[in-house]
Amino acid sequence: MEVLIPEKKRKRKSKPTTTTTKTKKKKKLEKPSSTPQQSTPNPIPSLPDDLVFHIIARISRLYYPTLSLVSKSFRSLLASPELYKTRSLLGRTESCFYLCLKSECCKGGPSWFTLCRKPDQTITNDETSGERKSRGYALAKVPLSQSPNANFSSLVAVGSNIYNIGVPQSIYKASSSTVSVLDCTSHTWRQAPSLPVELFRLSASVLDRKIYVAGRYADGDDSNNMKNTFQVFDTRTQVWDHEPIPEDGLYFSNSACIDGKFHLVANVAAYNAKEGRWDILGKSGMSRYMDTDTHCDIENVLYSFSDGALRWYDSEVREWRILNGLVGLPKFRPGAWVGLADYGGKMMVLWAETAGALVFYQKRIWCAEITLERRKSCEIWGKVEWFGHVLTVSADCNFQKVIAATV
Repeated sequence: MEVLIPEKKRKRKSKPTTTTTKTKKKKKLEKPSSTPQQSTPNPIPSLPDDLVFHIIARISRLYYPTLSLVSKSFRSLLASPELYKTRSLLGRTESCFYLCLKSECCKGGPSWFTLCRKPDQTITNDETSGERKSRGYALAKVPLSQSPNANFSSLVAVGSNIYNIGVPQSIYKASSSTVSVLDCTSHTWRQAPSLPVELFRLSASVLDRKIYVAGRYADGDDSNNMKNTFQVFDTRTQVWDHEPIPEDGLYFSNSACIDGKFHLVANVAAYNAKEGRWDILGKSGMSRYMDTDTHCDIENVLYSFSDGALRWYDSEVREWRILNGLVGLPKFRPGAWVGLADYGGKMMVLWAETAGALVFYQKRIWCAEITLERRKSCEIWGKVEWFGHVLTVSADCNFQKVIAATV
């Protein structure tokens, strides 16, 4: 009996010790999972974070709007800087096409849309007509809380950012120096360094990741005394520099960059950035089809839509010529608004047609992707990769610009 009594006491003492040990072990196991994660939530917990980034990075950006609907964690991942760093390291960056659309009846800012692929849709070939049609593409609305005002000449793309330069935030203000930046990876707006002067009118273009802005500003308090100004923004250093510009005999409506020079049109003047020199070219063939907001420059060639046709111009030919080919592309109706954009060396064409009856008019927006080829005959031919109806909006909506960023 004397031997058994101590054993019972030891057993009683050992029970709480065992329970305490198990509790401590549980706490140690639960502690990592209870701490909040600092990085982007993993939408596929069964896979390591690095592997998830590598998988999603290999998927075309055209599918991201659809993937963002899966869950909040997917939306967070698709907007994370780590994903786009991975895309860059894997060489998976691509052009991302955007449309800036403004409703005349809406008091707020413009709406933004981006091109995406519909799930389970493919391009179909019509062998009888040679057309390549697609119902697999659409324009998805970009989820932005509020966007600043914008117009054709103020929007330029540099890398994954779209810069909106010098646009008044109110219709009651004629000039502005504000610069807003749309980050096309996270779809958020931020402010960039403002223009040194408030501009009443401007035209901006991009050359070697620098934004060249020519504009007019009021000298003093007299709004009738307008002067020219020329500002250059280095997107790497985020610094504005003032460059000289001719005061007399220079007027302009639009701009473009070809042959390593910034060209102002209509009374054509070309700025050589390397030499810091302006060459006044006067009235030239370049200005003939550059007086509208339907033009773009792609690999040292200007493209424009006018009089129902797509045309091109370069410094070798020095005249506007019809873009050949375009088999299957429908003819544009009279009065149709057409927008052009550089889509990674290809040309993206967007146009709108009004359809409906009485007050229920709507605009059907169509899109076409065109591959460009320069042939030995000094002609450029366009091949229609696909075209199709991508969006329907109210008739009071107007295009501000079509533009492509690299993401």
